Amino acid sequence: MKGQDTLNFDLLTLLHDVARMVRVAFDKRARAYGMSRAQWVMLLKLEQSPGLTQKELADLLEVEPMTVARIVDRLQARDMLERRPDLDDRRVWRLHLRPAGRALLTEIARHREELMRHLCDDLSLEAAQTMKAGLSQMKLALLTDTRPETALATEQETV
Repeated sequence: MKGQDTLNFDLLTLLHDVARMVRVAFDKRARAYGMSRAQWVMLLKLEQSPGLTQKELADLLEVEPMTVARIVDRLQARDMLERRPDLDDRRVWRLHLRPAGRALLTEIARHREELMRHLCDDLSLEAAQTMKAGLSQMKLALLTDTRPETALATEQETV
């Protein structure tokens, strides 16, 4: 079905382009605070899951633990978060937001709302709901993909 193949390719290209443009928009907003989008994302993850370890955060963000360690060092220097010892394992440090980090999260939420309003202003409620349902279905398809070639690619990435 040639028409469907073209639509699928166009849709994937459009998804990629929009995701990249959203990342660039947030990069600009983060830079206005002297920060990176990665730092913002880390603060958001710690708000959602307080007390994560650096390893858990690295796994969640799909980055190397050393990358997380450097970002945590910068955020700690700005008093945005703190490392607290784990009560059960003295080798482990848990990450927690500080008041300055929580205050910045309010600003991040405001920027996110402004961007979403800008992106969705010309969409009808029905179009937005349809798009959300479609994207959710695509995400589910990726999460439940058990094709052999996908498993092979995942194994090669971890080697």
